[in-house]
Amino acid sequence: MNAIPHVSARAPVAEPAVSVRDLTRRFGNGPAVLDRLSLDIAPGEFIALLGRSGSGKSTLLRTLAGLDPVTQGSVTRPAETSVVFQESRLLPWKKVWQNVVLGQAGATRDHAAAALEEVGLGHRPDAWPLTLSGGESQRAALARALVREPRFLMLDEPFAALDALTRLRMQDLVHGLWQRHGSAVLLVTHDVDEALLLANRVVVLDAGRIRMELPVPLSYPRRHADPRFEALRMRLLRALGVGDS
Repeated sequence: MNAIPHVSARAPVAEPAVSVRDLTRRFGNGPAVLDRLSLDIAPGEFIALLGRSGSGKSTLLRTLAGLDPVTQGSVTRPAETSVVFQESRLLPWKKVWQNVVLGQAGATRDHAAAALEEVGLGHRPDAWPLTLSGGESQRAALARALVREPRFLMLDEPFAALDALTRLRMQDLVHGLWQRHGSAVLLVTHDVDEALLLANRVVVLDAGRIRMELPVPLSYPRRHADPRFEALRMRLLRALGVGDS
């Protein structure tokens, strides 16, 4: 990914892995979508980003991905950065393995095969994308991210369109990949439970500012029945404007 103005695209040599300082973003003459936002992500940390619609989650992710310019403030992130979107964005006229290595200079079918094997799709390298299920498509998108060996992985509501059981399987898959690879991860989600099941820290955005940063000091695997899980869940719901009911 090419560097964008005011973004240092370099591998981090010290903590944090990702650093955002006083980031402000407006569209036209409207109010600030991001308002002097500052955030650090440590190497290997898993952050979940919550917020109501319009809170600035997607704008922050697009800025970190290099898709939106930085006009006020600064962003530092590794050059080795990958994004998995809600839609798999596979090209239907290319086979799965070709989609996995798309745009990655020097990547071969063997690289694609290794990444597909890791996400449980090693048996379908020659499949056409339109023959894949929703879960398989997202596995292919994850493989495409992994083949780039990212130091920073962003996930933009990647499970939102999946059925409940597939979503649980994909959550387990992402957790396992994170533990094996040790990348810094930023997960954008609307799902409070998903955030608590996966993340080390949950960040709540509201009107372009950080309303809450909540560490999640629970060991894995996490359980909804754990009273500590429920206490954290209620704190996040209140921060999102949802009452005890």
